[in-house]
Amino acid sequence: MDLGLRDRVALVAGATRGIGLAVANALAGEGATVAFCGRSRQRAAERAKPHAGAIGVELDLNDEDAARAAVAEVRDRLGPIDILVLNGGGPPAGTALGVDVSRARQAADLLLYGHLRLVSECVATMRERGWGRIVAVGSSAVHQPIDTLATSSMFRAGLGSYLKLLAGEVAADGVTVNMVLPGRIATDRLAELDQGKADRQGRPVEDVRAESRAAIPAGRYGAVAEFAAVVAFLCGAPASYVTGTQLRVDGGLVRAL
Repeated sequence: MDLGLRDRVALVAGATRGIGLAVANALAGEGATVAFCGRSRQRAAERAKPHAGAIGVELDLNDEDAARAAVAEVRDRLGPIDILVLNGGGPPAGTALGVDVSRARQAADLLLYGHLRLVSECVATMRERGWGRIVAVGSSAVHQPIDTLATSSMFRAGLGSYLKLLAGEVAADGVTVNMVLPGRIATDRLAELDQGKADRQGRPVEDVRAESRAAIPAGRYGAVAEFAAVVAFLCGAPASYVTGTQLRVDGGLVRAL
């Protein structure tokens, strides 16, 4: 299937590792010109190097001025942004009883406000040009909160509500807005969470992983490439009638319809 992404300009946040890197690579593989964004400009540039025309751009979602600067740089170097992929790291694990105002503010800046700033910088131009794709990388916690990831569950769900409302407001302008919800995808972040659980419970980490895999109907963790392929499709021309959705890529983990 031709996704129609050749020469489209994509900004991918959090593109130096894990899911974000896989998404950026997938879009570049489909012919998009990709800005690999991350907190380290050097690392972002290294990730972009294998792809013709791709660039590395510094972007820290916790920095209030970073979104404006990153978007301006991408436009100056590559042209108008057609595709915006909202992605970033997650806050530390913790339960609801462990959440205080300071911790919640930090998580909100990372998971909500940083993404809102990027959308604000990009969406007007997409509407003016009559074409745009906004895809957010969320979490299965949007549909089924995770008791050990309280702040992540809170603010990813908030972003999902905002994007649903936004989708209805920009659909007539040719801009689609969707959210893809990973379950247990094999990334460094998941390895850290598994190790943290093993340490807290005094168990071997492989026992924790085996227990986790057993809860997934597919019987395994997902691969980043599997997840990235879904995001790439939603960024493409064939998905022009798909908007306002939250699509789970979780091997059947969440049992809700």
